[in-house]
Amino acid sequence: MLTVAGSDSGGGAGIQADLKTMLALGVHGMSVLTAVTAQNSLGVHGVWDLPEAAVRAQFHAVVGDIGVGAVKTGMLSSAALTETVAGLLAALDGRVPVVVDPVGISKHGDALLAAEAVETVRTRLLPLATVATPNLDEVTQLTGRTVHDEAGMRAAADAVLAHGPRWVLVKGGHLADSRSAEAVDLLTDGCAEHWYRAPRLDNRHTHGTGCTLASAIACHLALGHDVPDAVALAKTYVTGAIAAGFPLGAGTGPVDHGWRTR
Repeated sequence: MLTVAGSDSGGGAGIQADLKTMLALGVHGMSVLTAVTAQNSLGVHGVWDLPEAAVRAQFHAVVGDIGVGAVKTGMLSSAALTETVAGLLAALDGRVPVVVDPVGISKHGDALLAAEAVETVRTRLLPLATVATPNLDEVTQLTGRTVHDEAGMRAAADAVLAHGPRWVLVKGGHLADSRSAEAVDLLTDGCAEHWYRAPRLDNRHTHGTGCTLASAIACHLALGHDVPDAVALAKTYVTGAIAAGFPLGAGTGPVDHGWRTR
């Protein structure tokens, strides 16, 4: 399985989280690095995009020799890199599932997608997605909608689907009415709806949750599961990883990708 994303020097999110998830779920992990961040438990302290030629070279080296069973995209940073990655994925002609995590803002509130890249995500990347996995902040960034409740999640999902993904998973972990004991996500293709509920965990060490969930979905798609089952299995895995999240550094620690082997 291939992840196309940025590097998190703190090891909790990005390429590092993706590769740890793939290892934990029994899938061989490969990577195309789009950007380097100087990042730790307190935030993102610097971002450096890789040249478009370097992204293309990594992609062609992996896909041309090894092949790929599924692709997950994460931090793409700039409009130019988003356009480059969209072109590479379009050349796959839909032969493998693509999970698009439209990473816009880090756990600490740092911007990870340039404002001018949002339209490229909408028009070039989302139409290639088997599954798009926006959180509520990313829903707002992509559609202008602010979600306050489960009914709003349904409307948000329809708005994202209008941009072309086959399925959208709206992650409701940050609902404003989060007094509920459950964290709820909505998966829909515009016809069928699947609601996934898990206990809301009292653990602030959740760095890398979104990357981990999207990677886990892609892993299970690569292993042959259909989309609803892949999301269910990924939700179970990430819930366990959040429960086992641990302090690291002075800020928000990471989820534990290896929780099943502890």
